[in-house]
Amino acid sequence: MKVSDGSLLGDPGRTPLSKKEGVKWQRPRLTRQALMRCCLVKWILSSAAPQGSDSSDSELELSTVRHQPEGLDQLQAQTKFTKKELQSLYRGFKNECPTGLVDEDTFKLIYSQFFPQGDATTYAHFLFNAFDADGNGAIRFEDFVVGLSILLRGTVHEKLKWAFNLYDINKDGYITKEEMLAIMKSIYDMMGRHTYPVLREDAPLEHVERFFQKMDRNQDGVVTIDEFLETCQKDENIMSSMQLFENVI
Repeated sequence: MKVSDGSLLGDPGRTPLSKKEGVKWQRPRLTRQALMRCCLVKWILSSAAPQGSDSSDSELELSTVRHQPEGLDQLQAQTKFTKKELQSLYRGFKNECPTGLVDEDTFKLIYSQFFPQGDATTYAHFLFNAFDADGNGAIRFEDFVVGLSILLRGTVHEKLKWAFNLYDINKDGYITKEEMLAIMKSIYDMMGRHTYPVLREDAPLEHVERFFQKMDRNQDGVVTIDEFLETCQKDENIMSSMQLFENVI
């Protein structure tokens, strides 16, 4: 059972654990075990070829798919994955997506498998749109691993920028209460009843109201990227809960 408040950023109304214990917050380190808790990584690596292949195989395989990704050396420079990790991710990606592209239905299938206790359809839709940078309805391998690199090994600032993009559903540069509520509800729906403590039906709305009270500095009804980053980085509870990305990515 996963313990989650249904948010990617924690609850600004709660006292952070670090303050309760008098311990200074430190950014959580992503271990290999934590990496394997990521749904998208598990999905990819479960389809990866056995590790007996020659290291050059992945380079040769790049030309066998309809969409040809950038070279692994270039992707290694753009991400925080090692070349070996990229090779494993690419093998699995190619096996699952022979065309070299991931569509939204695939994302929905992935999350329905990892969260069978709830309805992951809406959250998978929002997450897919966050990865689909150019909005063409398909995710390339490059976009996929760059996004994963930010979420799993990026700085807190990079993760917060990515989270803002997720909440900004219509990509107009602002987050409205309606947008944040839609994301919150989709996560609650996906987690189903497997949360602790059990969540009330009105919990997502209360969560959003608390966030906006803190973030919407000029009370204009929307949150800008600057307001979002400044508020989150000053809130110890939000910062310490960034590891929640591992639960729902």
